[in-house]
Amino acid sequence: MSRIGKIPVKVPQGVKVAFANELITVEGPKGKLAQKYHPVITFEDKGEEIVVSRVNEEKQTKAFHGLYRNLLNNMVTGVSAGFSKTLIITGVGYRAEVQGNLLFLSLGYSNDIYFGIPEGIAITAETTKVTVSGIDKQRVGEISAQIRKLRPPEPYKGKGIRYEDEKIRRKVGKSGVK
Repeated sequence: MSRIGKIPVKVPQGVKVAFANELITVEGPKGKLAQKYHPVITFEDKGEEIVVSRVNEEKQTKAFHGLYRNLLNNMVTGVSAGFSKTLIITGVGYRAEVQGNLLFLSLGYSNDIYFGIPEGIAITAETTKVTVSGIDKQRVGEISAQIRKLRPPEPYKGKGIRYEDEKIRRKVGKSGVK
């Protein structure tokens, strides 16, 4: 039995989960999400929790078991609480601000960068802190990675964009120069 797959998904108050035509639909106070699933996985609604099970014991089916349980759990968490990632901007003169539907980034390049904020994602920016939030965990992570990719942290001075919980391994610069 899959260790992740056998854990039931708890459904909080105000969240509706529906399974029809190989499609999971989760609706809650923050929005609505949908995800297709493979027919070898079955979902059983038991009121306040959903049990995910599989039809056979093939290796691929076991992998799907844990995958779809976790996807369902992320969808339920997203429509009830939401997800967010925080990015820290480090460097002299590096800053960020939101202007309408654009994220304005000054990252030490000759031109400033304008990053379009996609539908369903909310971005707030203080001068050196950018928070990306939304109901879809995958999209929040993807947008955060795209922003980080604009100026990844470098190991010598630590300048760039990094995740809040990320640790940068610093390197020692040149030595022996007299």
